[in-house]
Amino acid sequence: MILLDTRQPYLRHGSMYFIKVGAFINLEGVMRNSSQEDTITNRIKVLEYCDDEAKIKYAILSHRWTRQEVNHVEITGLAKMGREDRNEIRQRDGYQKIYYSCLQAKEDGYEWLWVDTCCIDKRSSAELSEAINSMYRWYENSTVCYVYLHDVHGSSLPTEPDMSGYPDRSKEWPEWFSRGWTLQEMIAPNNVRFFNKSWVHIGDKKAHAHTLATITGVPEHILTDGLSSNRPCIAQIMSWAAKRMTTRVEDRAYSLLGLLDVNMPMLYGEGKKAFHRLQLEIIRMSNDQSIFAWSWSSEVGRTGSILADCPSSFGDCSGMELMKSDDFTEFLKDKIREEDKDCFGVFPITNRGIQIWLLLSPYGDSTSVFKARLPCRSGTSGSPVTIDLALWESNYYRYFTSRSVGPPGELAPQFRQVYLRYQDTPHHDATFEIDDSAVINNGFTYCGSFPSPLTEKILTLTSDMPPHIFIYSDSNTRRHFAVGFGQCFGQDWVHFTCQKPMDADNGQPIWEYAVEAHKEMLIGGPEHARSMAKARSGKRHSRLCIMQVHLPKSEWTVRTSCIVWESSRGCGIKFEVFRDHGVNNGQDKWTGFDVEVSRFFLVYTHCLD
Repeated sequence: MILLDTRQPYLRHGSMYFIKVGAFINLEGVMRNSSQEDTITNRIKVLEYCDDEAKIKYAILSHRWTRQEVNHVEITGLAKMGREDRNEIRQRDGYQKIYYSCLQAKEDGYEWLWVDTCCIDKRSSAELSEAINSMYRWYENSTVCYVYLHDVHGSSLPTEPDMSGYPDRSKEWPEWFSRGWTLQEMIAPNNVRFFNKSWVHIGDKKAHAHTLATITGVPEHILTDGLSSNRPCIAQIMSWAAKRMTTRVEDRAYSLLGLLDVNMPMLYGEGKKAFHRLQLEIIRMSNDQSIFAWSWSSEVGRTGSILADCPSSFGDCSGMELMKSDDFTEFLKDKIREEDKDCFGVFPITNRGIQIWLLLSPYGDSTSVFKARLPCRSGTSGSPVTIDLALWESNYYRYFTSRSVGPPGELAPQFRQVYLRYQDTPHHDATFEIDDSAVINNGFTYCGSFPSPLTEKILTLTSDMPPHIFIYSDSNTRRHFAVGFGQCFGQDWVHFTCQKPMDADNGQPIWEYAVEAHKEMLIGGPEHARSMAKARSGKRHSRLCIMQVHLPKSEWTVRTSCIVWESSRGCGIKFEVFRDHGVNNGQDKWTGFDVEVSRFFLVYTHCLD
């Protein structure tokens, strides 16, 4: 019988297995013509290995994996199988891809073919890790890359999105364009040829670069001239993978190693930490600050680590470009000293965080929320991109404010050395159950919630959601106040804000007040969370907090009672109003004293008259 050479010599560092095209086609012919179990007698060696730097010409396959692939063990063990098992493998889609790739390679004059499903022995974690770290180079060194589009039936590459022809998850294009690993497989090889389901050639990468750029977001010049011709910034490369998915979470990071010229070990099971590790490796070898520009145009995002959780966070960075040093320092010439300009290019990683010099502009009179300018911009002209940072326990974290908040206040920008925290903060879902019946029964009107309406007085906030406010109005004076709810650095908070007397006298519309109140809550979030955390520190079990505010030019004082249950992380909120003409002493502090059932009773008086 025909025997595959199943002896597996030690795979030297820098080596890779190849399929011997002629041998595989010969083996398939023998198996197809065998009518009995034990009639295969020749010896055929299908897989060979050699140094991946050897100057051999080989073809390589890029495809969408299915559940019917043929792995390394199966391809090397075909001869040992019975005819029934052997035929089952030969009928798989994965086997057919290998066979037709071999036929195409033979037609094109190539003796060697590499296919990821069977040329990597995934039983060896060392071999798998080496293969993933070498993958980009292997595709780059190939003479031709065959792209098999299993869901394309036509005779040409699609040029328009097709909702009916492709599943929603592939974004109206062939599924190959939605996968994480195929991004590098499209960019790395110089010669890429596309084939439809029937293995009919339907186009080449360079000839269809304009269409491919539309589908993938990769600039046309990268597709025609290669990644090294005019290498984009980190954020832009990340943006190409923003909409691509992989079966395993970790592979969203691992599939970008070659594109970003990074090497690191594989740790399957680490989840999104793989993408965090990737970013830290980039920071160790690059001074490209665009890596911090993820979600720079977004109004909503996760408060916490300066590192993004996944490539999707870079979806708004497709036009990102680094600014030349002279351009950036020229923009900042009136804001920093000449001797400070060299500080921008150095940001080491320490156990406290990423140590970096940034130009920070505080929002209004806030001591906790800042805008930081980065030496990159969206497009070839314009101002530097800015991101929001929040100070918490002497470190700076990523923060999000509404784009409508506007520019920072009049305080001068500060060129400051800070630590950007890359370790994430604790976070949880905070649920607030609100009882405002006492307010409504005393003649106040509930005007709604902002930024989105709620059908019930139950609010659940996560770490990536902005604060929410409930707005009330005095039916007699038509003056408004708002109660805000938020979560920041794992600490939920409640806070008051009142309409300014001047605005109230001018009849400020309710929607205008809602926008202003929400801005105030956004900017003050870290300080509100810090105050609540301090008040609750050292206490266990349930906690009762009370905050009071006297409405300006009014006889009313509003009181909020907040009970927190540690077991469920839920909060019960009750609003009350009462007449108190004497509460106008200018105090703005927490006062605490013991109450029954071991609850801690706190009174917060915040008079705005």
